[in-house]
Amino acid sequence: ADASPKVAQLRPSQTPAQGPAGPADKTTLVETMRLTSDAMKPKSIVAGPGGLLFAQNMMYRHSISVFRADGTLVKTIPDSVDLSKFGISGHPGLSQGAPVEVAFTPDGKYAWVSNYAMYGAGFGPEGKDSCTAGDGTQSSFVYRVDIDKLAIDRVVPVGAVPKYVAVTPDGKQVLVTNWCSWDLSVIDAATATESARIDLGGRYPRGVVSAPDSKSAYVALMGSGKIVTVDLAARTVADLAATGSGPRHLVLSPDGRYLYVTNNASRTVVKVERATGAQVASVRVGSEPRSMAISSDGLALYVVNYGEGSMSKIATGSMSLIQTVPTDPAPIGITYEPSTKSVWVACYGGTLVVFDDALLKG
Repeated sequence: ADASPKVAQLRPSQTPAQGPAGPADKTTLVETMRLTSDAMKPKSIVAGPGGLLFAQNMMYRHSISVFRADGTLVKTIPDSVDLSKFGISGHPGLSQGAPVEVAFTPDGKYAWVSNYAMYGAGFGPEGKDSCTAGDGTQSSFVYRVDIDKLAIDRVVPVGAVPKYVAVTPDGKQVLVTNWCSWDLSVIDAATATESARIDLGGRYPRGVVSAPDSKSAYVALMGSGKIVTVDLAARTVADLAATGSGPRHLVLSPDGRYLYVTNNASRTVVKVERATGAQVASVRVGSEPRSMAISSDGLALYVVNYGEGSMSKIATGSMSLIQTVPTDPAPIGITYEPSTKSVWVACYGGTLVVFDDALLKG
């Protein structure tokens, strides 16, 4: 374990009287923990199948902070790599990444991490929020982290400014949205090589999820205001739905029937029928809704509202707002930890705020 970053657990919750565990659309969020450290400035937080949570600290701290569900810091993984050891030439010495997002393999053996940009010999300036495919923005890499060793064991070149990552349910492919090259990198998980680069036909791809059968994927084109379907075998792209202004993040219902979309500029979350693209319902949330998580039972969504420092809880059945709770400023990432039925919120200022959502309010 790495004890060097001093991660404090503050404000253990003054939990009100509560009843037994219940379905997620009937429970109440209660803050239980706040983790902070000078060594941490999380862009995202994601729970893995093995009980670990990864917080990605981008170029602000050049690291990944790994926690257990009880808030214990297990290790801080540096993003420095010697690319020559992975067969990549032109960048002598150590290079650093900027961890953005992570996706775990279904077997829990690996985590795939996107890097906003790379820093070191042979690398140009980092990408920008406003960019154009083919404008010369440097390409970047994704890392594979061995969960047993908590160390980077593979490095794969992808497009420019990779953002979200998804692993297909069969574990065979890793999907990476490239913000500045406007395309999707498809990585063969067995060989840890990029097998395809698919032009998505629109600006600023961000959220990505795989269909349950692993044959197709869905991508939010934030700059084009639509969701597209990608046929992963044919490498073709088709429009699915236009859900609002600035679609950013996607999650899939546990049964695979519905997609949920956050619209950053419209301040809405939209429920979409995956098979047809039909919009079933929408709900208005806070300012600048960003990332989103879903409960294990599929009955509740949790959305961070970046512009107002809050998190909204939504009942998926009725698409109605259940609860809005304050977080620290600039909440940007969120995950649902299934073993404890807790919701973790990553805030840009350097904190993780943890909420219990297991118990019925008494």
